[in-house]
This record gives sequence, C-alpha cells and structure tokens, in this order.
Amino acid sequence: MCYLFEDFEGWKNYSESHQMELFEVVMEYEVSQRDAKEDTIWAGLENAYSVMKDAVKTGLTEEMTSRSGMINNGAKKVYNYPKAVLSKEFQLLVSRALAAKEVNSCMGRVVAAPTAGASGIIPGVMVTLQELHGLSDRKVAEGLLVSAGIALILEKRASLAGAVGGCQAETGSAAAMAAGAMVYCLGGNINQVFNAVAITIQCMLGLICDPVAGLVEVPCVVRNASAAAIANSSAQIALADVSAVIPVDECVDAMGEVGQSMETRYKETAQGGLAMTKMGQAISKRVLIQDIEMLPDEDTEE
Repeated sequence: MCYLFEDFEGWKNYSESHQMELFEVVMEYEVSQRDAKEDTIWAGLENAYSVMKDAVKTGLTEEMTSRSGMINNGAKKVYNYPKAVLSKEFQLLVSRALAAKEVNSCMGRVVAAPTAGASGIIPGVMVTLQELHGLSDRKVAEGLLVSAGIALILEKRASLAGAVGGCQAETGSAAAMAAGAMVYCLGGNINQVFNAVAITIQCMLGLICDPVAGLVEVPCVVRNASAAAIANSSAQIALADVSAVIPVDECVDAMGEVGQSMETRYKETAQGGLAMTKMGQAISKRVLIQDIEMLPDEDTEE
C-alpha cells in the first residue's frame, strides 16, 4: 500500500524504510491513486513543465496588459532593466516568476501549482534552476514530484487556498514546494529538503490575501516574485544545514492555526488590507463599472 502523505515525518520514515527516493514515494502514490502507469505520470509532468516554460516565455515576449490595467508588462520591464540589483540570475528569477503569473492575470495558460494565484513561483524557480545548473528535464520532473508530495501534506494539515488560509496558503505553499524541489534537485538529503520547507513556511507565515478589486493581480503578481526569492534563500540556507529549529510538521500546523484564526476580510474577500485602501477602492469602483454588463431579461412563455 502506498504512503498517503499524512505528515513529513511519515514520508521520511516510509522513504527510508522502503529505501526509496522522495519522488519515488510520490510516484507510487500517483500510480495507486490514479490507477495509471508510471509512463503516463512522467508524460503528464513533462507536459506540465512545458506549459510552465511556455508561460514564462509568453510573459516575457508578448503583450501582458490585464483588463483592469493593473498589470502592464511588468515582467518585461524587469527582464530588460539594464542594472541588476544583485545579479543577472536574480533578475532572471524575478522576471520569470512575474512573467508566468502575468500570463495567468491576463487569462493565459498556466499550471496551477498549487493554485493559479501562485502559478508564477515554481516556473520562475525551476526554469532558472535548470538553466543555471544544467539539470535534465527528468531531474526537474522528479523535483516536481517532490513538490507535489509537499503540497499533499500542506493541503491535508493546513490549506492551499487563500480563501481558507490567506496568501500564506497560496504563495507560501508554492514557495515551500519550490524550495523543497530545489534542494532535492541539487542533491540535498531528506532532512535538508524538509528543512527548506520549514524555513519557507516560517518566512511566509501570516501573509494575508487582500486582492485589489477582487482580482488576482495586485498584490498577487509581485508576491509571486518575492515568494520565488524566498524559496531560493530557504534552499540556500537548508543546503548549508542551518536548522529551522521548529520541525517542519509543526511549522505546517502553525500555518494551519494562523489561517484558521485569520479574519475573513483577510482571506480573498477583498474586504481588508490593500483592497480597502483609498486607491484600492477607487480601482475596485472603476473596474466594477467597466465590467458590468446589463443582460436582457429572458423571454418567458405565458
């Protein structure tokens, strides 16, 4: 019987007792739950990563202006800016995370990993990591399986939805998934992979979901970029064996507790935070008036 991803400690114990890599445990789960062959799962992962790469490319090469006007080719501006704050690689990471998320905000095709609102983080991280370290597509796919296993536990013990746990549950979970995948792909051991997840959660804990005008644009797009950066810092810290101190399962439980106690106005309702600022309200009013369509009454037979 496959492991059902109740917690990270159980995943570790199952992996070690069965002498399996982390990704192999997830593959076993996928085969069992979907009644599919491994080749089918690998093909699905290949397709998902292809969509991620396409989203990054699209966001950096095509017109990205949302109907609201809040998104206006920001990824390309960052990508083409002549002066790098830290390094060209960091600039690429940020612009790619922005790019994939802008595609989502402009109604393009993305992979919800784990949600559409956080769809720029894993593409930005994995495309950049693959380029920098010459990773094979197979290794990236293994990393994606690891990230999927992380998501299974986060969903079970906390949440992946902003409407349930705030933005920590969406961009926070995606960043944790990306950090774990990065550490795995760079040869980290199980403890280091899970430590990266714990560190990331600690960094993202408490982040509210306050979309301006109820649209997944502001501050969602820039948060994808910052979450990608946090994933990288967490991976770097974890690979150096710097402890998160608080065990990963306890970090996840803390995220769940914070999400449950968070007020409803901070959970995707656009009734708090940035959405309720003077500018946020002005944008909301303008967008609402712009998008209202008066539909004719349906004809009724007497």
